[in-house]
Amino acid sequence: MNLNQLDTEQSNPDSLHIDEMSTIDILTTINNEDQKVALAVKEVLSKISIAVDCIYYQMCKGGRLIHIGAGTSGRLGILDASECPPTYGVDPRLVQGLIAGGKEALTAAMEGAEDSQDLAVEDLKNIHLTDKDVVCGIASSGRTPYVIGGLEYARTLGCQTVSICCVHNGEISKYSHYPIEVITGPEVIAGSTRMKAGTAQKLVLNMISTSVMIKRGKVYKNLMVDLQPTNEKLKTRAINIVSQSLDCSEEESIKLLTKCHYNVKIAILSGLTGKDEKECEEALLKNKGSIPKTMR
Repeated sequence: MNLNQLDTEQSNPDSLHIDEMSTIDILTTINNEDQKVALAVKEVLSKISIAVDCIYYQMCKGGRLIHIGAGTSGRLGILDASECPPTYGVDPRLVQGLIAGGKEALTAAMEGAEDSQDLAVEDLKNIHLTDKDVVCGIASSGRTPYVIGGLEYARTLGCQTVSICCVHNGEISKYSHYPIEVITGPEVIAGSTRMKAGTAQKLVLNMISTSVMIKRGKVYKNLMVDLQPTNEKLKTRAINIVSQSLDCSEEESIKLLTKCHYNVKIAILSGLTGKDEKECEEALLKNKGSIPKTMR
């Protein structure tokens, strides 16, 4: 292992004297580097697109998306997975995140755990991985043994595999059917991959999960119509979504939501068609959860 050869470990000439800068110059330097991240992601949109289509296809067959990573990468995977149920109303098991070292690693450094390939295999066995699932390995350095072990095991089961790293020719790319390499370059603080590399990983994960959910019919226009209104803020959002979708008053939205037991998508479909709750449910089932275009 030669860390000095990794893109993310290089010294950044633009921040070489950051320890001598004023506060505003430190912030400006960080901001200048951050602006490069979205452009780096833009370079790999075609790779991300292919991965999204694979994940969507596997989910249509009953598969799940499983993120695996260590440290910051693992935490980002868990964050992405945890946000899918409240945002899109999906089963928490549909998108899952695994981190080297388990739950303790979410708040405490468990760096040694990332060196074990066997731990990843054990973690994947514990969630009963099958060949319908897609395993997405996340490692900014592209060489984390925990991630490699997970991807390698997934492939032995016949799973499709995706990888996200921030270096050229990442080791994890060799174990991935759909490798995504976002080259973000040297960090402001050399090797601190929670910064640009972490931002790039978050952007890619956002793109993947959001695109898959759109394709699964979880979005109408650009509104999250399968959100779960479990608190007052989300109930207000649900009312606003129905109002925007139907161009109707708040009072009419509340009336529709109450009639449809606060199921946002069914309330919208009922408002569009005049059909009752049961008829709307049947229409959604026939159209695999999406609001039929003929009823819009």
